[in-house]
Amino acid sequence: MKLKNINLGLGLMALLALSSCADDKFSEYRTDMTKNLKEYQYLNNYEPLKKYVEDMKASGKCNPDFKLGIALEAAEFNKQGLVYCLAGSNFNETVAGNAMKMASCVADDGRMNFDNVSEYVKNATDAGLSVYGHTLAWHEQQPNKYLNGLIADKVNPGAEVEKTDYELDCSTLSSYDWHEFPSSSITTEWNKDGAVVITNKKAIENYKLQYWLVNGIQLKTGTKYKITFLCKAEGESPAKIHFKLGNWGGGDVKDFTIPVGGDYKEVPFEVTPTMDSNGLFFQHGQFVGKIYWKSIKITHSEAPSTEIPVSVGHLTFDDGQNLGGWGMDNAPKIVNGVCEVGNNAAKENPWNAQVNYEPGFAFENGKTYHLKVKIKGSVAGEFGAGFQNPEGYIGCGDFPTIKVTTDWKEVDVATTCNGDNALRLLLNIGKYAGTLYIDDFEVYYTKPSNTIPLTDEEKKKALTPVLQKWIYGMMEATEGKVKAWDVVNESISGKDIDGDGYYDLQSATRGTVSPDDAKNKFYWQDYLGDLDYVRTAVAAARKGFADAGGKPEELKLFINDYNLETAYDDNKKLKSLIHWIEEWEKDGVTKIDGIGSQMHVTCSMDPAKQKENEEAYVNMLKLMVASGKGKLVRISELDMGLEDMNGNLVKTTDMTEEQHKVMRAYYEFIVKKYLEIVPKELQWGICQWCATDSPANSGWRPGLPVGLWDLDYYRKHTYAGFAAGLGAPEYWKEAK
Repeated sequence: MKLKNINLGLGLMALLALSSCADDKFSEYRTDMTKNLKEYQYLNNYEPLKKYVEDMKASGKCNPDFKLGIALEAAEFNKQGLVYCLAGSNFNETVAGNAMKMASCVADDGRMNFDNVSEYVKNATDAGLSVYGHTLAWHEQQPNKYLNGLIADKVNPGAEVEKTDYELDCSTLSSYDWHEFPSSSITTEWNKDGAVVITNKKAIENYKLQYWLVNGIQLKTGTKYKITFLCKAEGESPAKIHFKLGNWGGGDVKDFTIPVGGDYKEVPFEVTPTMDSNGLFFQHGQFVGKIYWKSIKITHSEAPSTEIPVSVGHLTFDDGQNLGGWGMDNAPKIVNGVCEVGNNAAKENPWNAQVNYEPGFAFENGKTYHLKVKIKGSVAGEFGAGFQNPEGYIGCGDFPTIKVTTDWKEVDVATTCNGDNALRLLLNIGKYAGTLYIDDFEVYYTKPSNTIPLTDEEKKKALTPVLQKWIYGMMEATEGKVKAWDVVNESISGKDIDGDGYYDLQSATRGTVSPDDAKNKFYWQDYLGDLDYVRTAVAAARKGFADAGGKPEELKLFINDYNLETAYDDNKKLKSLIHWIEEWEKDGVTKIDGIGSQMHVTCSMDPAKQKENEEAYVNMLKLMVASGKGKLVRISELDMGLEDMNGNLVKTTDMTEEQHKVMRAYYEFIVKKYLEIVPKELQWGICQWCATDSPANSGWRPGLPVGLWDLDYYRKHTYAGFAAGLGAPEYWKEAK
């Protein structure tokens, strides 16, 4: 899951804590609630969360290596400010929300950069915090452009076309470039019925009838060509021709035969020039009869350069779909299947009136697009067009100027999109005074027509070393200091297509994900296979860790997934994951050390539904413990929202005290049951995914009360529930 952006607004105590953090590292960092409310004063009694973990370890109540983790943004942590202090004072493990994912480290051209990761790992380990690696193999936040480019259609070696490099119509000749005919029995007729006709009445030595028919033919040295003579011969026996493509100093020499009798025939053969400028040299003194040279053609074969258009958006204005825009005097309207838009007078700047086309997706950075429109104007004029990222109104590539006349014409211009999040294509018509008439508005790109898809084996061969290289690079960057990883993330779907009783893996090709996900995400298992996908990642992680200086026995690899605790399917996703782990390990080599359950839970104000939630969670823990082979159990991304009696999510701003306290109880339940049900030797720990509530504009659970702290970093009731789950007193019961 994506880590939300943390709001760094500070309360008074947080500011004081931050100043002390600089002096005392973060051992005394506190973020106590200072509201003058009786119901919140009890929160001041709680120690930092990790204090309770230390107490449990000291009393033997949990695994001595129990990890209490917090997810955070690595770049923010590296500043060693508030986030750094909060993590160090309350937790003993950190997880980078995004920094260690493939798209954060691998560029569109495949180059890898782990600088941010290396700095984060160093800062965390120097502060005494362990780092949990998230994540090595996933279908989201991948460098899709790079990966898809590796398995793009290849040029079809069999799809070649013949290109003409030189063509001679012999009827146009009136003399040789050079010749030597010592015998009077040899005659030449120029343009005799469209041919050069050479007659030899008696046999002589071959070299005594020789000539350069033409010279100066430009070809590429070393390239294979086909030369084709359209010719015929008249005589008693076939005409043997000694031929050279080149000059006096050398060339490609061939001998060929022209059959006698009948009409013109093509005589083709291969030649390879030994120079760039060539002549056509002939000797045939031993042949008695007539040689007719009608035409000569030199060609080579190559893959066709023809490209076919691939439309990404097309408006015909016949179905009610129209362009949008702003700033113009006359907004786009459809009249008789044509979009009419324009200005009564020119504006100060072109961008003061913009026609907007938004197809519902971002144009791809680095791809060349064509804009093709049928257009005319009430007056002649011109305007510009280009892509735009609406966040900050950033230009992402401009098309050549589009000129219009008062007559209909088709315009086709092209440009390369050069920015991310280019959601708009804009026509900047502010300087155009008049009405534009637009029809058949289309955006497309082109691709070669001479390509064929890679085979499944070719795709697997192309991608396997890329997955390995990425994992090796990450292990090298972390220097063996990161000893636990989500080796594979979110592999299980929620569908059982094959009917074997277990959910299948997520796949873009087998109908287990949505069409949008199939289009926009990269599923390694579709190319490496359901088994080898995981086995390859595990093997690469273990090898890379050891090569980076890590002790192999210390490395722990987890399979991480969501909805393992759900009641609606009786924990079927977890049962399916356990089944798949058994399949992956059947080779006797692959070893999965643990299971991570994300636990992005929702607390319900409906007591019956909440009871189901709690029972399903308990069942999840029992299933994980009973899965066999001693798999470690980790709650990997815990955060919590709340829904009302009607199943509607409640925003933080609308939460009541009662609802906050119900969430407190659920946090306490989750943490306590983990420690109660999971044997100490199988306890890895619990990671809180959201430190604070989610801002309203966040990309993750926006506006929901998912944190242990509020957005000002004051403790919430949920902090108390989490602490009580770790063994702290329920101080709220003492509040008066």
